[in-house]
Amino acid sequence: MSEVSGDGGKWLDAHYDPVAGLYTFSSCVDLADLSGDGESRLVVGDLGSGLSGMKLKVFQGTALLSESTLLDLPTGLVAFFMDLHEPRIPAVAVASGPCIYVYKNLRPYFKFTLPGLEVNPVEQDVWQQVKEGQIDPLTMKEMLEGIRKKADVPLSVRSLRFLSLETDEMDEFVQLHKQQPIKRQTVITCVGTLKKSTADEDGVSCLVIGTESSNVYVLDPEAFIILSKMSLPAPPTMIDVTGQFDVEFRITVACRNGNIYILRRWVVCSDPSQIQGGGSSHSPIFSCFLLFLRDSDKPKYSMELSSHPVGLVRVGKNVVVGCTDESLQGFTQKGKKLWRTTLPAPIITMAAMDLPTRGFQGVLVGLANCEVHLYRDKNLLSNIKTPDVVTSICFGRYGREDGTLIMTTKGGGLMVKILKRTAIFDDRDGTPGPPLAQSVRLNVPKKTKLYVDQTLRERENGVAMHRAFYMDLSRMRLAAAKAYVKALESSLTPMSSSLSEPLKMNAVVQGLGPTFKLTLNMQNTAACRPVMNLAISFLYDENLYRMRTPYLRIPLLVPGLIYPVETLVECTSDKGISDIIKVFVLHEGKGCPLLTAHINMPVSEGLMLN
Repeated sequence: MSEVSGDGGKWLDAHYDPVAGLYTFSSCVDLADLSGDGESRLVVGDLGSGLSGMKLKVFQGTALLSESTLLDLPTGLVAFFMDLHEPRIPAVAVASGPCIYVYKNLRPYFKFTLPGLEVNPVEQDVWQQVKEGQIDPLTMKEMLEGIRKKADVPLSVRSLRFLSLETDEMDEFVQLHKQQPIKRQTVITCVGTLKKSTADEDGVSCLVIGTESSNVYVLDPEAFIILSKMSLPAPPTMIDVTGQFDVEFRITVACRNGNIYILRRWVVCSDPSQIQGGGSSHSPIFSCFLLFLRDSDKPKYSMELSSHPVGLVRVGKNVVVGCTDESLQGFTQKGKKLWRTTLPAPIITMAAMDLPTRGFQGVLVGLANCEVHLYRDKNLLSNIKTPDVVTSICFGRYGREDGTLIMTTKGGGLMVKILKRTAIFDDRDGTPGPPLAQSVRLNVPKKTKLYVDQTLRERENGVAMHRAFYMDLSRMRLAAAKAYVKALESSLTPMSSSLSEPLKMNAVVQGLGPTFKLTLNMQNTAACRPVMNLAISFLYDENLYRMRTPYLRIPLLVPGLIYPVETLVECTSDKGISDIIKVFVLHEGKGCPLLTAHINMPVSEGLMLN
């Protein structure tokens, strides 16, 4: 074995056969000890060419141990214990078309066929009329097309095939099939296992199958009768099961409408008349099902996704879903979304990675860019590069190695990798987005008696507390307005109230009179933006004062610097009185001032001496 150089030495490359000729998906691959000798074998449902060559293959090590021909394309494969006989050897169930083929000791053991569906009575009447010669094939075609558009029960496969024929082929088709009874049969879309009464690894398990007719069946492992039947709003495509049938269980189903449903056992009855979720009179236990809604016999979706799911894996009590929008999302078993991470390429397949000896659980995701990512929650722990796109992933005990990763590729190759015993997965968050600590729940303390009493007081006296708050707020606003007016009247370092032009100005009066020198120190308090096109205008009593330049232009003000603006004021009165001069700073051509100030002029001593 040679060590893989692409992932820090976590995996060993045990075997790679690019021409193994295996064309399958993750749902058709499983690992099981089929001989009872402690060595697990690889069981694969091979799709062949899609039209022929479908086989059930069993590998031991790198060699093909056995193969059996399948009559139709396999849609699912599981290994399960169907009895308590010794030695403990599991059986293999292969879902193909409308049947479940059970193999025991690598030999065919039992075949279970799904019950037929209800046939449209109007369709039966049409075929009866053509059988008796009352109508011709063209009339029959018009009648069947009308039934297909309006009837609640879909047409049978025979009628749908008849409608697709050309006119010259119809008569021959009718003569060939009119004597045969009409049947309407569904097919299996997914399959899983559910422990019967114990959670032991070698405990007896029931088969759980999803069908194209939007039903989920639970089969008895020994008699192969239907224990329970549940209906879904859409055909299921992926299924995950946890729990025990006789105790409590949850069935998580991804459907073709893009939603995920959860079916749950919630009550056990002894009277068959009380059953709402379906059941069989042969079963000693009758049960109803719902999705967190006690009075409903049909589930409602708990996880509505933005795009269709392509992978469904349960990790502990959470469900990880891969979607067609190149995202991986985590949900609780009650449907609450926990996290979401974006992937670099579309998802091809997904599988769980469970390593009980190390207490490790993760999700393996095969991507279209020839990579396999290992995630724990939303954290990327490992990245395996492959020579071809991976189409199926299976992790578990193979031979006598517990941590074995088996993958098949798009070109039919088979890869086997073994996890090194010294491999350590760091729980770092290597993906963009919020840090891992953000998803950790805060330890919020319990409500104290003081808190409860305070909330009760606020409920009882809410109106009075609201009025008192607004009274205090009005008083605060009044005090602030008075302080602002006082500051304007006393000219205490005027500041501009405009956020667009932040200015500051102070005034200095020099001289004894009758001529005074008035200096205005202007400052731009902005951080980095200069102020331009400003002017200063003075308002004064012309009977007391005369100014040589009552209107001044201000140069460009650079932030932080102080610009002095000077002018002369001449007192023209000899009565020994003084007055205020109002200063307005404004933009040129505009009448609204940016800043105002009042300057208290001193008494002119020069005129008093004269």
